[in-house]
Amino acid sequence: MKHVLAAALLAAVAPAWAAHEGPASLDAALAQGKREHKPVLVDFQAVWCYSCYFMASHVLNGKEWDDLSKKVIFYEADADKPADQAWMKKWTVHFLPTYVAVGPDGEELGRILAERPRETFYPEINGILSGDAKLSKLKADATKGSMAAVAEVLETYNLRYAGTEGMAWFDTLPPMVRNVSDKDKRVAVAKQRLLLLQAKAKKDDAGIRDASTKLLATDIGCDRAYVLDDLLGATESEPAAARADVLRPQKAAYDQFLTTRVFSATPTCADQRSAVLTGADLEAGLQDPTAEQAVLKQGIDSSRAKLHGDLKSDRNAADNLRVYLVRAKAGDELDTVEKQLIAAYPDDYVYNYRHGRRLVEAGKASEGLPFLEAAAKKAYGANTISVATYRVKALLALKRDEEAKKLVAQTVASQGKAFPEQAKKLEETLKS
Repeated sequence: MKHVLAAALLAAVAPAWAAHEGPASLDAALAQGKREHKPVLVDFQAVWCYSCYFMASHVLNGKEWDDLSKKVIFYEADADKPADQAWMKKWTVHFLPTYVAVGPDGEELGRILAERPRETFYPEINGILSGDAKLSKLKADATKGSMAAVAEVLETYNLRYAGTEGMAWFDTLPPMVRNVSDKDKRVAVAKQRLLLLQAKAKKDDAGIRDASTKLLATDIGCDRAYVLDDLLGATESEPAAARADVLRPQKAAYDQFLTTRVFSATPTCADQRSAVLTGADLEAGLQDPTAEQAVLKQGIDSSRAKLHGDLKSDRNAADNLRVYLVRAKAGDELDTVEKQLIAAYPDDYVYNYRHGRRLVEAGKASEGLPFLEAAAKKAYGANTISVATYRVKALLALKRDEEAKKLVAQTVASQGKAFPEQAKKLEETLKS
């Protein structure tokens, strides 16, 4: 899912855009849930997460949200803060946003990955909170032969990115259950998803290609963009003509997906960005640059129509517009939009950082450095390292090596203990 969480997971300041007040930490939220006999709903998000913008402005509000808030202890986990990032690793959270519901006893009740329209999100989360989705109960029902329970358990393992564990559990089912399971379409799809996870974990391109192709032959709804993205990645190293032969059968179904689920008057798939970028990648893989630009133009036009000239009216659409312009290489228009985003969201580091980074990558270090320095004043946690990395690159390009070394030393001293891997990469920037 390269379009969704491609940025590195980036100590003390909460992001300015956080929509809801709550406990000071996830540990405190879990303790409060136990004390008050309430489930805890954890929203893993980040200031750079475009899908999180969508959920904050379109879904986590209104009467349904008010009703849900009375049932749960809600905690916004910031992927850029060390303590919350540790929970992401513990719970195997790879996708933002991810919503994890935990019962008062500490047992996970279920989770939701990625953005959803509100008419989908609330029934899903209320179903999880009802208690019917507890894994232990489902496993017992599966052993007795309930195909619905088998499918739900396998789907739960998929949400947890536990392909090997999920298939190992399936192998423990009585033979009479396993032998008839493939006749159930939902179970068959759930198993294929786990096989895809296993292949991805092993970096087995042949396995990814096989599993993703089989999944794409079924109705997998809004996941079509993500699974096709897996197929695109697994065929990337193949000769262009051979790769196009593999991808060509996907075009008609994907065009229909875009028309009916993404660009319709009432889209059922909330993650437009992944759908558009995967569509552009598909056309590029088919060696059709005109069609590639046409998909991007659809995304650009759709975003502009939603915004009505006001970038603050819908941050998800505004950030999508920025990304489509980047991919379309619309330089002058992109410069204008990025500067408008900086003005629209002055309390965040993210747009100064993105604009400055793009300028540095384009060989315009002197123009990019002031934007990166502005971003540094608002950055926190691991994103401090991301900003510093491009400040260092700009300084080195400008032959200001001593300043670059000093900046690396200061950043490593302040953030290295919490984020050792990112700090090491920052130090390596001096050698590049």
